Amino acid sequence: MRLLAAIAVKHLLARKRQSLVSLSGIVLGVAFFLAISSLMQGSEKDFIRRLVDNTPHITISDEFRTARKQPVYEQFPDALVGLSNVKPLTETRGLRGYQRILDTLHSFPGLRASPVLAGQALVSFAGDEEGITLNGVVPEEINDVTSIQEHMVKGKASSLIGNSDGIIIGEGLARQLSLDMGDVITVASGGGQVRALKIAGIFRIGRSSYDRNQTFVDLKRAQALLGRSDRVNTLIVKLDDPYAARDVANQIEQRIGYKSVSWQEASEDLMNTLTIRNTIMYTVVSAVLVVAAFGIYNIISTVVMEKHRDIAILKSMGFHASDIKYIFVTQGVVLGIAGCLAGLPLGSLLMLALMQIRMKPPGSSEIVSMPIDWSWMQFAIAAGFALSASVIAALLPARKGATLHPVDILRGGT
Repeated sequence: MRLLAAIAVKHLLARKRQSLVSLSGIVLGVAFFLAISSLMQGSEKDFIRRLVDNTPHITISDEFRTARKQPVYEQFPDALVGLSNVKPLTETRGLRGYQRILDTLHSFPGLRASPVLAGQALVSFAGDEEGITLNGVVPEEINDVTSIQEHMVKGKASSLIGNSDGIIIGEGLARQLSLDMGDVITVASGGGQVRALKIAGIFRIGRSSYDRNQTFVDLKRAQALLGRSDRVNTLIVKLDDPYAARDVANQIEQRIGYKSVSWQEASEDLMNTLTIRNTIMYTVVSAVLVVAAFGIYNIISTVVMEKHRDIAILKSMGFHASDIKYIFVTQGVVLGIAGCLAGLPLGSLLMLALMQIRMKPPGSSEIVSMPIDWSWMQFAIAAGFALSASVIAALLPARKGATLHPVDILRGGT
């Protein structure tokens, strides 16, 4: 094996310029593959992290995945006489027996749940009016099931504890109505209930629609304003393992009947877009290594053509076809390993350079940096693809060289 490897290296050194060009292609291919792959994966993980942190892992709402049929249709499914304009009785919407549902949810390991009553309201201040979504929460549990405290720019989320007339608003709404901490605003619900509330905190999530429309108050105050005494219409759930949300949501829905939506289901269109984006990215970046692999194919094919007589002599001395194939495949492996050894550090430098880039996207008030994924998986994928491309590129001419007949070559045959 040492002799075969020595012959392979000697062939490469005999054509230093061509070998260097092929090696440069592999180095650049690995570096760009690693840099772009880590950037795309980093942006995806950053997006999912923001999505998972800023939204409930599971949302249980006061509706059913399939609407219930009217009792008359269930009682007489094959009736000859049809009934039209059947209107169900008007009832107050909400999760019935939500305390019992909460007890059921708390039996799941690694799960935290809290009730929420959400409804539309109108905020007025100094003659200006703005429509909002009023979220009634349990102040003592808000930090367990939401990340709102991490996004507070003024005040604390816990300031609602013992403060039934307090309200937490977004920075967008505060800017729209020129509000600040301690200001008193008037909140009116669709049912005609009006209450003066004092701003106890201001948050900034980073999504303009959320920062402008979402507000948080004590659950009892929301129930009084919205006219839904002792009712909630949503249960929000946080899990220790957010990626188990889809399975847990299915289990919850089977047990309690109400519609349970995981964050994966709620963002299915975005997740599909990320999958398509990754497919396109890997296809485009892999093309760089494929082009570099053609350089290896070219140099080894040239060596095979120039070394016909050497191959014939080696076979005459007792070398097998597998030995000849091993020599030329080794050349591809050597180029691939050398390309990875030089390409991975170069790719790391490119990743460090990308991390230094700062930009301010249009419409954003914050300067953001490039998210980079430094996991070992990115390095393994880049190195593995480069080695695979190098071996495949070397294998084709190696098979051709192994099938040469020494008698034909030594006699001058083709």
